[in-house]
Amino acid sequence: MNIFYTTLHYFQKRGFEVCGRIAERMGIRARVVRTSFIYLTFVTVGFGFALYLFLAFWLRIKDLIYTKRNSVFDL
Repeated sequence: MNIFYTTLHYFQKRGFEVCGRIAERMGIRARVVRTSFIYLTFVTVGFGFALYLFLAFWLRIKDLIYTKRNSVFDL
């Protein structure tokens, strides 16, 4: 059982935080969003996983573009 929690902690720590950020924006729990992605993946045979990866990529690009710079010289 310890290996399960170690693996779970690894993925939670190094994940893309897609579910957490979507849940924060919508004002609901991240667990609900994660469960929805899991159900969507099983029902649509992989579409939920593809959607998750697309959102992870999109949020990563958004973070790179919209980073707050302290001065003009941080370009």
